[in-house]
Amino acid sequence: MSQTMATPAHEGIETHAHHGDGVVFDAILTPHRSLSRRGFALVMGVFAALSFGVGTAFFLAGAWPVLGLCGLEVLLVYAAFKANFRAARMYETVTVTRDDLTVARVSPRGDAQHWRFQPAWLQVWMDDPPRHDSQLTLRSHGRSLTIGTFLTAHERADFARALRGALDRARQPEPMVG
Repeated sequence: MSQTMATPAHEGIETHAHHGDGVVFDAILTPHRSLSRRGFALVMGVFAALSFGVGTAFFLAGAWPVLGLCGLEVLLVYAAFKANFRAARMYETVTVTRDDLTVARVSPRGDAQHWRFQPAWLQVWMDDPPRHDSQLTLRSHGRSLTIGTFLTAHERADFARALRGALDRARQPEPMVG
């Protein structure tokens, strides 16, 4: 029976328990987004109202072009938020079995890239203590892959510890049944 190692609770790291399916560790890494859809609507509504108020005041004072610039400003802020929400759809999955570690990186458009490593030879590299620019890198046989770039340094360090523990369990011989 295999199960995941409990990782510290972070918004960007979700782990799943598996029993009897050969999976030692399974995690989904997602970018942190603190603004909900409702919060976005509220922020944009307040920003648009304030911008319209300022633009109207300038319009009434005879500086009518400012009203158009205020409207353009609202459109640019809206576009920036939408681009941020679109980027938040990216995620990575990390799955460890006794035979391999698989990483899948799914882009905001839904395109997926996959990498496979053998747990027996895989090294997990991360600065300890972590710095802001510390990278979490998987290395094996001259190949390397950086994962979790959108996580905070503390989240990457915690995930690296959990992943090392999962790899240690994957490398242990299976118990004999019988």
